[in-house]
Parts: sequence; structure tokens; C-alpha cells
Amino acid sequence: MDIKTPSRDARMAVRKASQDANLFGRLSAAAIASRGQAQRLLKGGSRLSITEWRILWDLAEAGPLSIQDMASIQRTDHSLISRAVPEMQRKGYVSTARGTDDKRQSLVALTEEGARAYAEAAPIMADRRARLAEAFTPAELEMFLHYIDRFEACIAAPDDTPTP
Repeated sequence: MDIKTPSRDARMAVRKASQDANLFGRLSAAAIASRGQAQRLLKGGSRLSITEWRILWDLAEAGPLSIQDMASIQRTDHSLISRAVPEMQRKGYVSTARGTDDKRQSLVALTEEGARAYAEAAPIMADRRARLAEAFTPAELEMFLHYIDRFEACIAAPDDTPTP
């Protein structure tokens, strides 16, 4: 190796500094870390997965919803929720019924057992949100959400890159 060739550590440091400024990578890593933290908290203090928690939370806050409604609220793919609902029915957390407005659509509702599971996990997740609120002022959180909105609008914009 030539003496002018940077060491592996130096090359890694340069690359890491570059990637630390990569918003795409940083947001992805933050989302993965956030999900991991939620899973650890739920595993330690309840019997729910993060997906089950989010479904129960939506139902507890908004009442019966369709899978599509929850996917929209959670900004996730409806298939994630679709896969979770049958197991949640088996556990007795939710029930499903045909929609009154649209008979083709099923509405998912919280059961008494689901309400108990929600109540068990809610303080854990409320503490998590409270810790976030302690780390940021309300104005900072509002600005952070504003930046996420702008990021989402940017990546949702049509790709104007010419195709070969």
C-alpha cells in the first residue's frame, strides 16, 4: 500500500461523515431506531407488537375503522394491517363487521379484551411521547413535523429525470 493511501479508518471516517449528512439514510435509520425502541418498550410492559399497538391505539381513539382508514392514519401499507387483524381477532383484541355505508368494506372494532390490552400498553407509550416532548419544545416539534412534511412532498413529487 502506498504511503499516500489513506488508512481504512480515515476512509471510513470520511465516508461516515458524508453519510451522516445524507437525509435519506438518517431518516431511515431514525425510523428503524424508533420502531426498535417501541418494540422493546412494548415487549417489556405489554403483550403487543408495535403493529398491534398502533391498531389498538387508532381504534381506542377513533372508534371502528377500516383497514384502509388505519393505513391512511398510520401512513403505512394496508397489507401490514391486513396481516395483523386476523391474529388480533384470534387473540380477542378486535372484531370485524361489514361497513354500514359500504358493505364491501369491513370495519375493525376494539373488543373489551382489546381495550384491556390497550390500557396496559397506553401508559408505556404515553411515557415515550412525554420523553420526546421533554427533548423538544412545542415549537421545535412543530418545525420538525413541518420539515418532515416538506421532505415527504419532495419525495412524492414526480421524478423529472429523463429516462434513457
